[in-house]
Amino acid sequence: MRALGLATILLAASLAAGCGEQADAQTTAESAAEGAPYVLKGTQVWSVPDPASGRNYEVFVSLPASYEAEPNRRYPVLYVTDADYAFPIIRQIARRVNLDGAVIEEFILVGLSYAVGEGGMSSRTRDYTPVRINDRTGGGAAYQAYLKTEALPFIEDRFRADPERRILLGHSYGGLLGAQILFSEPELFDGYILGSPSFWFGDHAMMQTEADYARAHRDLPARVHMYIGEYEFPGSGRLNTRYDMVGDNARFEKRLRSRGYQGLTLTSEVLNEEDHLTVAPRGFTRALMAVLPAKP
Repeated sequence: MRALGLATILLAASLAAGCGEQADAQTTAESAAEGAPYVLKGTQVWSVPDPASGRNYEVFVSLPASYEAEPNRRYPVLYVTDADYAFPIIRQIARRVNLDGAVIEEFILVGLSYAVGEGGMSSRTRDYTPVRINDRTGGGAAYQAYLKTEALPFIEDRFRADPERRILLGHSYGGLLGAQILFSEPELFDGYILGSPSFWFGDHAMMQTEADYARAHRDLPARVHMYIGEYEFPGSGRLNTRYDMVGDNARFEKRLRSRGYQGLTLTSEVLNEEDHLTVAPRGFTRALMAVLPAKP
């Protein structure tokens, strides 16, 4: 287990319990050194390899403030894709919005990292896409199997996680992965946050996946929250894009509502003045308030 650095993962300092006073003193001395990397205190990094692919992945963990004080309590778990970016942002959002009273329920935050030794773009392009359009895509089903058989059991074996309250948050390709899981194993997560989902991928393959699901099912037992930036369409004047993601999001929402799926709770927001790159922090905040509201 390692602490998570905001810009990089620190390899030198072990934070595992029982390291002893000498290790603690060494860690303190290193953190005080001039120019040392900033460490995101209170976080953990665990190696969770995938035996099927031979790839190594890491999960980043942040426990809620009450975790030690309430040893009999179990917590919902928010799993976030693209952890290198999303994990530190969501961690701070969750803390800040609760400063003046509980707005969001406390939860265990788990960041799903890219494959170790790979660039983020290549890892996510393979792992988060549902169909193969070239030799770099289409690994979504294999990654979903990894989550089910390795990552989720790892977290639930080591932390007081409530297996009935798993939530997946994905942005862009990560939102596409969330939709893939929603229509193949909806029970794998209780809640799905689909942020600016890349429904354009594979000639809108996810629309066909939903249609196939609808022909065989009348229920969809999940809480789904979607968000999209107002300017996520061609010609918006912000962030040149080839795809009408706003339109895709609206069509997807309309389709889900028209099905009358039993067990589905659906909310969706178009966030004004935001594009594909600016929308995530605000989308994260709104999604947490929608899916994990504080209990009265």
